[in-house]
Amino acid sequence: MAGGLAALLDDVAVLARAAAASTDDIAAAAGRASVKAAGVVVDDTAVTPQYVRGVDPSRELPIIRRIALGSLGNKAVIIVVALLLSQFVPWLLTPILMLGGLYLCFEGAEKVWERVSGTHGEDADPAVDRGPDAEKAMVRGAVATDFILSAEIMVIALGEVAAEPLGARAVILLVVGLVITVLVYGVVALIVKMDDVGLHLSARDPAGVRRFGQRLVTAMPTVLEVISFVGMLAMLWVGGHILLVGMDELGATAPYHLVRLLADPAAGIAGVGPVLGWLVDTACALLFGLLVGAVLVAVAHPARRRAGADDDDHTRTVN
Repeated sequence: MAGGLAALLDDVAVLARAAAASTDDIAAAAGRASVKAAGVVVDDTAVTPQYVRGVDPSRELPIIRRIALGSLGNKAVIIVVALLLSQFVPWLLTPILMLGGLYLCFEGAEKVWERVSGTHGEDADPAVDRGPDAEKAMVRGAVATDFILSAEIMVIALGEVAAEPLGARAVILLVVGLVITVLVYGVVALIVKMDDVGLHLSARDPAGVRRFGQRLVTAMPTVLEVISFVGMLAMLWVGGHILLVGMDELGATAPYHLVRLLADPAAGIAGVGPVLGWLVDTACALLFGLLVGAVLVAVAHPARRRAGADDDDHTRTVN
């Protein structure tokens, strides 16, 4: 009996160690996948506060909560579709990732063009309408935009853990989706309420608290601008890296081989090698993403103008 109990306890210990190792592996894989999706995450964090700019402060957090719940629904749908694709047609993963990379490069390059030219895209105008119907429309628009960003996040994450078993992939994607949603919309909620916190503190004593509150209010536009700028660079970096690696996997090895020729010697420098190699690799991916995105913007903008001109001509003809 004692021997049987000892054997049972030993089996339980083995299972516990295996479970702990599996949990560690899932946590590590989820961490890698989340970092790989950083470009879209930062951009998502930068974009979302625009939806509640000009809204009654009492409605800011409820609106963000509704958008966050919509984002979770988006990710749930995307996870199911992505898992089915990865299980039954895994060869589609790289082309889908590359399509996402093209989208990221286009979005990043368009943001660069807006900064250089002084123009603003359609999503730069904040929604300031009031009333329940306008609020519902605002939330629907935000959730629709989030669907695109969430798809990019989850597909990038899936590409990072494609070699894992189906069950592990599902758990990892669920963890990534939940963590990123909580992180993004938690930070967004904090950002949009910082003005209110600063205004509250600016009316309090002592003088040091008032000064801190005033500086907080003054600093928030700069904080949002920094987040937006970092998001722009991150989108170009992640998009460029996805395209370089995808092209390498599909047989067009020259571009990524050139990056490795530049990054590997830097990585071999004693002491600072790993950091320097990562910086060179990142800079090359960012520049490649900017180049590809610039081509896409150069093609898309004239096409948009022609489409707009055709619509105006049609309207005048009808009238």
